[in-house]
Amino acid sequence: MRLLVFVVLVLNLMANRHGESVLVHIQVIGWYVIATAVALVLAWKRRGPGWSTAVFVVIDALLVVALFHEHLFAPGQTFDHSLTAPSLAIGFLLLTHTALRLRPDLVLLFSTVVLTGWLSLLAITLFVHAHLHPMAASEWSLFGAEGALAAAFAFAAFVCYLLTKEHSAILAEAVASERRRQMLARFFSPSVVAELQNNATGLALARRRAVIMFVDLRSFTRLSETAKPEAIAELLSEYRQRVTEAVFKYGGTIDKFIGDGVMAVFGHPKAGPDDSASAVKCGLELSASLEQWTKERLGLGKTAIDAGIGLHAGAVIGGVLESGGHAEFTVFGDAVNVAERLERLCRPLQAALVVSQDVLQDVPGFNASANWKWKDAAELEGRRGKLKLAYLPRC
Repeated sequence: MRLLVFVVLVLNLMANRHGESVLVHIQVIGWYVIATAVALVLAWKRRGPGWSTAVFVVIDALLVVALFHEHLFAPGQTFDHSLTAPSLAIGFLLLTHTALRLRPDLVLLFSTVVLTGWLSLLAITLFVHAHLHPMAASEWSLFGAEGALAAAFAFAAFVCYLLTKEHSAILAEAVASERRRQMLARFFSPSVVAELQNNATGLALARRRAVIMFVDLRSFTRLSETAKPEAIAELLSEYRQRVTEAVFKYGGTIDKFIGDGVMAVFGHPKAGPDDSASAVKCGLELSASLEQWTKERLGLGKTAIDAGIGLHAGAVIGGVLESGGHAEFTVFGDAVNVAERLERLCRPLQAALVVSQDVLQDVPGFNASANWKWKDAAELEGRRGKLKLAYLPRC
């Protein structure tokens, strides 16, 4: 766009007789080339203060005003104002160039400087000419003619302003939508994310029945005190990836990562008739996947530790909870505490997966899916009463 403006400036200089104002026209071209070169260098190097863009817009606007009134800046030039079409075209081209920055404030700045300088200089010139030559014919008809051109320029600027403002609103909405999608993608599977983006009310805090899963690595704290940070980071990354893939595969939600622990939810924010079955299938597949992962790491001579999984179903309150500037999906309730304590039983029971009866009673034919062992009266740490559960012995 700037190259096109430069070509029009040169052609205008070559094709028209500017008289004594030819030096002014050449100076306008020179200052325009300098401003363009500096702007391009800053843009290429991605340097310069934030206000520099506004400065270059003002410079472009002042050059347009100087071009419109080049006869005023030429020494000894008599009053002979005539605005040529190429000069007017340059004003519209630079307006378009400003609009391409997609900032409505810059469009407003450019058009305000051009219109103010254009009409005020013309009015001052006509007023001075009328006082210096009272016997001469009135030239105020020029103000009306150029006022019409200025009105056309103002209308074009108004359209550019509306378009850039609309673009800014659409861009802000798109950025907010993308941030929301990224936030949802941390917790939900892609299919659930797509649905929640269309139905934001599904993220509001609500009470419903859900299945809670806790996954935790054994002896991780002791390992983290002696292993190198790089090794810990690699282990946690592989572990979390396997857990996340399994949970998302069966329609679950990642509630949070707690060090080496992972809390997942099935049935919230979207409940389904097969939430318990999906949770059990996920637990079985994940326990097998983590055992295979342990063998693979041992085969490569890397550190490997076992994991335990606990599953429990019950009423919970869940949804997106705003905490100042941070929004997070969370689930809380007694069922969460029970699931966490079931996971702790994996160590004394030498189990890879521990599931409460509340979950398995909703899964028809679960006995045939794995080699379950029952414990009719299990005591949970920090809780009164006993709970019936099933567990899958570690291979």
